[in-house]
This record gives sequence, structure tokens and C-alpha cells, in this order.
Amino acid sequence: MLQQTPVARVLPAWEAWLDRWPDPTALATDQPGEAVIMWDRLGYPRRALRLHAAAVRIRGDFDGRVPDTYEDLISLPGIGDYTAAAVIAFAYRRRVPVLDTNVRRVLARYRHGFAHPRGSAVTRIEREELETLLPSTNEEAATISEALMELGALICTSRTPHCGGCPLVADCSWSLAGSPANRPPPNRQARFAGSDREVRGRIMQLLRSTPGGVSQADLDVTWHDERQLARAQASLIVDGLLVETPDNRFTLPVT
Repeated sequence: MLQQTPVARVLPAWEAWLDRWPDPTALATDQPGEAVIMWDRLGYPRRALRLHAAAVRIRGDFDGRVPDTYEDLISLPGIGDYTAAAVIAFAYRRRVPVLDTNVRRVLARYRHGFAHPRGSAVTRIEREELETLLPSTNEEAATISEALMELGALICTSRTPHCGGCPLVADCSWSLAGSPANRPPPNRQARFAGSDREVRGRIMQLLRSTPGGVSQADLDVTWHDERQLARAQASLIVDGLLVETPDNRFTLPVT
């Protein structure tokens, strides 16, 4: 839920989600369309479908318990390297490097004197470097992993770092070099207004508010550009978020 979504928006949705589905088995017994409805306007609704699919796998293959090994976690729908590592570290309190954008920035500044990490993908070298910084015991390593994420999110921020409040400042290569004024990485996300994402969002909102499904005529009035609407509609069908019924109506996924 937190992927490119502020914490303030996520918290009420997360709490409502857990109130309804406190564990994977509870989620797996419901329809995937219900997960999309509960996801509401958090963005990237495919994540709701993947989370539901992961819950179904957990119920069927792991007796309803979230697996605790990297290999099993990475096999679940929608689970990548970061999420698998985060679950192992934070849920099971084990020693494993957890690298998100914030931790990568802390590592780049502290170890190498760069304002920002190079590239957008986590590298093997970064994992190995972070591994050497973690304490040897599981609980301490998990705590340090949490602390590094908080440090990057609140102190060692991208644009306005608060170096005076950083516990690592005395040994930070970037600070010792005078905090070179490198520009932060550009925001590459395209504008939302008028985009296909906005059209998809309007279609999804209509589907969430209409349990019995909608007609093509209902969809046609959601956007003024017929070609863009058709493109957005087709992409939702490909993503499994929009299903056409035998009577030519459109609904959220049922199974």
C-alpha cells in the first residue's frame, strides 16, 4: 500500500483492510473484486489482485501462514526482493539486508560520499555492503534495518537532509566532503491529469460503486476521448481488473 502513496493516506485503508481481513485465509475466502473495492483510490489496483492471489497461495500451500524463507516468499504473486527481505527482517526478526530507496541513499552518502545512489535498481554490491554493517544477532540486525529506513525517511532525506540530527554524521563520507550539492533524481512519473491513469481511475471508481456491473454506455460517459477510453479499458481487461460478462456487462473480477 505504501508504494508511491503517502503514509497518511495508507493508514486508514490499512486499518480497514485488517479489520475486514485479519489474516491471509480471511482474504483468500473473499472475491478478488472485493479486494479491489477495499483498495479504493490507493493507486495501482493490480496490487490488490496480487495481494489476493498471494493470500490464496498462502492458504493453499502454506496452511494460511505467511512463509518465512526468501525462496517461498519470492514465489508469491506480487512479492519482489524488497518485500521478501522486509517480511523476513521485520515480521520474523531475522538478519537480512533490506534495501529501499531511503536505505540506499543513506548507504550512498555514508559509505561513498554520493548524494544519491547510482541507478534505480538495487545492486549486489549494495547488498554486500549493507550486510557488513548489520549486527551479528538477528534481533539487533532487524532493529538496525528499521532504524536505517527511518533515518533515510526522516533525517537523511533526498532534498533537505537534517545532518545535524544524524547519528552517523561524524563518519559520513558525504558530510565530511561538504555535502556536495548533487541534484536529487528527477521525478519520472508522468502527470496524472489527462493521463491514461486518470481514465483507468475513473473506470475503477465506477466499478467500485456499482456492485452489479456496468454497461459499455456507462463506461462511455466516464471520459471524453473515445480512443483513450478504449485504450484504458483494454489495459484494465489485460490486467484482470475489468471483466466482461456473457451479457456484455463489465464487472470487477469475481474469481
